[in-house]
Amino acid sequence: MIKKLLFFFSLLPVFLSAQQESPETVQCSLIEAEMKAHMALHQAASVGFLNDYNLIYHRCEWSVDPAVNFIQGAITSYFKPTVNGFTQVHFDMSDSLRADSVLYHGMPITIQHSNNILCINLPAVVPLNQTDSLCVYYHGVPPATGFGSFYQGTHAGAPVIWTLSEPYGARDWWPSKQNLIDKIDSLDVFVTCPLGNLVAGNGTLVSDITNGSNKTVHWKTRYPIAAYLVAIAVTNYVSYSNYIHLNSGPDSMQILNYVYPEDLALAQSSTPQIIKTIALYDSLTITYPFSREKYGHAEFGWGGGMEHQTMSYVGGFSNVLISHECAHQWFGDRVTLASWHDIWLNEGFATYFEALTEERYFPQNWLNWKKSTTTDAMNSPNGSVWVDDTTSVPRIFSGSLSYSKGSYLLHMLRWKLGDQLFFRSLQNYLNDTTLAYRYAHTSDLQRHLENTSGQNLSNFFTQWFYGKGFPSYQVTWGQTGHTLSITLGQTQSDPSVAFFEMPVPIEFTGEGHDTTLVLNHTYSGQVFTANLNFIAEYAFFDPDLHILSGNNKVQTIQSPGAMASLFSLYPNPASGSMQVLNMNPSNPVSSIELYGIPGNVIRSWQVSGNQNLNSIDLTGIACGLYELRIKTDLGFVVKKLEVK
Repeated sequence: MIKKLLFFFSLLPVFLSAQQESPETVQCSLIEAEMKAHMALHQAASVGFLNDYNLIYHRCEWSVDPAVNFIQGAITSYFKPTVNGFTQVHFDMSDSLRADSVLYHGMPITIQHSNNILCINLPAVVPLNQTDSLCVYYHGVPPATGFGSFYQGTHAGAPVIWTLSEPYGARDWWPSKQNLIDKIDSLDVFVTCPLGNLVAGNGTLVSDITNGSNKTVHWKTRYPIAAYLVAIAVTNYVSYSNYIHLNSGPDSMQILNYVYPEDLALAQSSTPQIIKTIALYDSLTITYPFSREKYGHAEFGWGGGMEHQTMSYVGGFSNVLISHECAHQWFGDRVTLASWHDIWLNEGFATYFEALTEERYFPQNWLNWKKSTTTDAMNSPNGSVWVDDTTSVPRIFSGSLSYSKGSYLLHMLRWKLGDQLFFRSLQNYLNDTTLAYRYAHTSDLQRHLENTSGQNLSNFFTQWFYGKGFPSYQVTWGQTGHTLSITLGQTQSDPSVAFFEMPVPIEFTGEGHDTTLVLNHTYSGQVFTANLNFIAEYAFFDPDLHILSGNNKVQTIQSPGAMASLFSLYPNPASGSMQVLNMNPSNPVSSIELYGIPGNVIRSWQVSGNQNLNSIDLTGIACGLYELRIKTDLGFVVKKLEVK
């Protein structure tokens, strides 16, 4: 979900743009404080006991009218206890909803409903690993919390209802198990609504049946799904499809689009770009993870998007938005974060893969993406990618940390490992049977990166993921003949990290040549030497922006090539004597040496540094080509000299 914080937690009549503003621009302290308290209550109440059973199946039957802010439903759940002595089933369910009854084997049973938890008392112990079922009947007006977990409004005068449950909003509109431990193995959704509407949903469309003035739409998915990825949207949509041939076989997969009638022309001209986006993601990682069902878009009235499984909800049709949400089908839906501490496993990946479409298809935007993303990441100089407060929704969806810095961690890992090992690591991560269609922690990703590359990445994750801030580099360099000397220093924006380790690229250019040196930087003040077959004039720190860093300084000690233009030899060729003219008196000369072309010193002179014109005695110097090396306070200058 891209820049989700941009939607105020109370439902605003005007929706904000998620593409241009970072979450930090939204200042609503009262709402944020209320949400923080609300989330703390939820976590304290539910996390402990929702892991005592495995959810096998949901049959969700909902009745809604997009003109009315109300939902009525029946949720049939199949489950298996994972502990002995199992006598209660708990669901997350807002206190704003009312449970009318719960039937167990066709008979009503007792319940308690408080603190947003529905507690269902079973009449007898259900044995460990035995499948059982029950059905919850409920109704109510969902509360206006989250990002609009259940929104009822209008578009162009037409009524609409849509849902958006990430991170904690599923319980606002249906009794669910919304932790990050247990996915629903299989799901059927039946939505009854007035005629004239279409219903967007997860998985495959099974049927759309008219019954008087109403219709019932049936969606099914046979892929495991997290509760926060279950969604419906109901309005007077128009639908059309695009199709794609996937790498896994000859059959075409449907890309189903539900859009507002007033935006049909724009959508039809924009959504076909998703075909090459999916093809790119397939080629870099694995085949689209839900290929037996579909992919698609459902338009909704929010400034960003949400990666509902097999059908992303989008507030527009830009390449940035639809490629971001599509990437979540791999990173977020197939493999889902196991903790909101690790939201970057969803958002950092989607942001980076969104950028990979720019690199591949819009290369003119690639450098700008890197510049703008590093700038945004550095807007939080004392923050970590690891989320330190999961009760704060704004912190979870921090644009500068979870999105920008998170995506740049992937960019740095790609640089550190190389393309082949980086993308192979991601393939192994996605294909891991313990993670696929399940949940993952950052440690799981690290394990695959290390196992595939053979590199120990403990320092990288300690510094860049858990640590706060970013480095600033100080480069001091000089050249004597063809020997280059580089001193590389580093400071940090936050004291939590004493030093950021990264291979550091520096490009040197001069005399029509260029070369890039990659320095294995392990401590501040480290000195490196290298030989160049040309005299360097300029140095460029990390020219391709491989590293998240800012406020870098390159001290050229003045670049020898640039300084050389400030000295002239007269005459040249010379015989007997010559003069060295220094046109920059602020850079005095201390000595002059004459080298033979093999590199041996022929003669040297100590000179008066405050003189702009120095006479050099060449008596006894054999005819030939030489290098005159002029030492100044800022380094060496090398000039070619012919003696005749």
